[in-house]
Amino acid sequence: MRKQFPFEKLEVWQDARKLVADVYQCSRGFPKEERFGLTSQLNRAAVSVANNLAEGSGRASLRDQAHFSAQSYSSLMEAASDLILAIDLRFTTEKDTDRILDQAYDLSVRIHNLRESQLRRSEAS
Repeated sequence: MRKQFPFEKLEVWQDARKLVADVYQCSRGFPKEERFGLTSQLNRAAVSVANNLAEGSGRASLRDQAHFSAQSYSSLMEAASDLILAIDLRFTTEKDTDRILDQAYDLSVRIHNLRESQLRRSEAS
């Protein structure tokens, strides 16, 4: 078994990783002409959620970690918006995206709580 990076042990990162897989699966059904449009934007936003959590975990200060948690949260909001727009544009259906949007909502709460904890702990230091 290979060695793990510290961020891989974070449950919030593991959940973000699952979100990326689900978003990619959903966007595979988008029209081909959207490959460089909404499909790319949505996929990049989802990947950014996980990547910002990973990058933040490597920062020494809690305030820096909180900054990257905030970036992750913002990317998650972008991905959720993109999914809703994809429904509006009939690239996907509510039935196919409700589970992903619920997953994103739950993840947003966890990322928000992580950021708040990082900020509280940075002020206590």
